[in-house]
Amino acid sequence: MPSTTRPSAAKSPTTKKPKEPARPKLPASPKVAGPEHDLVDDGLYRELAFGVMDLAGRIAQDVEFERCVFDGTLLPAALLERATVSDSAFDRCDLANLRFTNSRAFAVAITGSRMTGAAFTDCAFQDVVFESCRADLAGFRFSTFRRAVFRDCNLEGATFQSADLRGVRFEGCRLGGAQFSGATMAGARFAGCDLRGVAGVQSMGGVTVAAEDAPGLLASFAAELDITIEG
Repeated sequence: MPSTTRPSAAKSPTTKKPKEPARPKLPASPKVAGPEHDLVDDGLYRELAFGVMDLAGRIAQDVEFERCVFDGTLLPAALLERATVSDSAFDRCDLANLRFTNSRAFAVAITGSRMTGAAFTDCAFQDVVFESCRADLAGFRFSTFRRAVFRDCNLEGATFQSADLRGVRFEGCRLGGAQFSGATMAGARFAGCDLRGVAGVQSMGGVTVAAEDAPGLLASFAAELDITIEG
């Protein structure tokens, strides 16, 4: 008799859990930063605790921050160009209108900070978490993200024009009026986000959007396709 072979059971698809960003390796007892640690070109700042220091409007190039803690530090309207920040944390800092240009950030956590109008242009972010930040009108143009999360942030009017957002997670964020034109977004995920009025939806191929978030995209898709929605 011919043998019969039972078909193997089809494997159910599994959802791969996104990899969490690496946490900053912070020093146990960082040295307290003082006036001698003002920002200057080619400055190297290692294992320092910056408290409520007023560094507003500082201009510095080629600076490096390694294993530093910023707690309530004031950096509004500062310009950091070709900077490197690694294994560092920013908590309740004022980064409004900060210009962080052609720079890199690795294993960095930014929490509870004000980032309104900040410009992070042509930067590389890896293992970075933005949490509970006010980042409305912030710009991330031409920047690249790897293992990055925006969580519970106000990103209204922010622009991610031509950014590489592959695999980035947006969780519980307000993104009304945010701009994604020209961005690369395959694998990006949106969950618990307000997406009403986002622009550049033609760049969203390959993203995953939670079911409850999808209605917020309706008007944007309709405008992109020249569809009139009647009430």
